Amino acid sequence: MDSHRHRSEVAVLERTSTTARYARGLAAAVVAVATLVLAANAGPAKASAPHPAERAAQTRQAAGHTSD
Repeated sequence: MDSHRHRSEVAVLERTSTTARYARGLAAAVVAVATLVLAANAGPAKASAPHPAERAAQTRQAAGHTSD
């Protein structure tokens, strides 16, 4: 007759095995490390050509003129 559960009822959870808990923990650790590695490599793209100031410095060094 009364097919719905009352809010006062507590769901009984089955105990998981130690192996299952360690497996879930290991899987979570692998996902966390992979996420950190991907985030570390997701920096801004490097410019292919140097900035004008860097280009001028490279030209001076190639010509043998240094600011020393």
